[in-house]
Amino acid sequence: MNAIATPHAPQMPGSVWSRIKPTHLLAGLNSLILIVAQWQFSILEGYSILMIAVAAAIACEIVASLIVREQFPNILNAYISGVSTTLLTRPAAGAWWPIVAVAVLSILSKYVLTWRGKHVWNPTNFGIALILLAAPNSATILGHEFGNTPWANGVIWFVGLIVVARARLLHITASYVLGFIAFAALRAVLNGGGFATELAPLTGPMYQLFIFFMVTDPPTAVVGRNKQIVVAFLVAACEALIRIGSDLEVPLLAPFSAAPAIFGLAIVGPIAKTIDLELAHRAKHVAGRVAASVGA
Repeated sequence: MNAIATPHAPQMPGSVWSRIKPTHLLAGLNSLILIVAQWQFSILEGYSILMIAVAAAIACEIVASLIVREQFPNILNAYISGVSTTLLTRPAAGAWWPIVAVAVLSILSKYVLTWRGKHVWNPTNFGIALILLAAPNSATILGHEFGNTPWANGVIWFVGLIVVARARLLHITASYVLGFIAFAALRAVLNGGGFATELAPLTGPMYQLFIFFMVTDPPTAVVGRNKQIVVAFLVAACEALIRIGSDLEVPLLAPFSAAPAIFGLAIVGPIAKTIDLELAHRAKHVAGRVAASVGA
């Protein structure tokens, strides 16, 4: 997950809502979810793991920005990555290094994995995906720890809807959800299982955090509402292929079965973003040449 930052919609001058940026809303509400989850369900071994993750993310952001961009960064994005890492990553009992690894990898991806000057992976998505592949016995993703209860789900849905509505990204969330439902029906037909069983993951806390706070990440999303809808659907399709491959015991897809949604976005997202950036660059280049020829 990363900071949500979109052009400001017209607002009534002086309104409180207009002064609250989506980034600030995400940071505050994300923190609230984690604190309440710890208080109610003890999803962490202690708040110290949160402090470690946030400190690692902020320190890495500062060092990387000073070296690569020669400027002090806005550390709010790093704070959000640290909290998101803590929410979604479950290290093995007594281990803290996977949390630090995910936080550091997430931040570094923004400075290393770039195309045309833009990072193409959702930072937290990249960090979690890599640690799940590199150290599957040392870390997992959020599961039942949050408590799959109406109260817990209600909190996430309430918070998530506020954030994506404020950022005008609800169409991305809706497209992914509709895609997931459609492919759940297809999987139920293919494997003979019940539709409700195939749909069940969508009601879990991890998926709800994913659809509201990760798949909607604007810096790594393609530009344009229609293209964003298509990409969200493709992420759901990639995830469905991973799930179907897992059901069929396809060896190549076995490593991805631990978190189909995470890997679906990690595969589709950067490909779509790279293509979008390249097409935009070429269009700008052609437009420049046309303007130059007209001026001549």
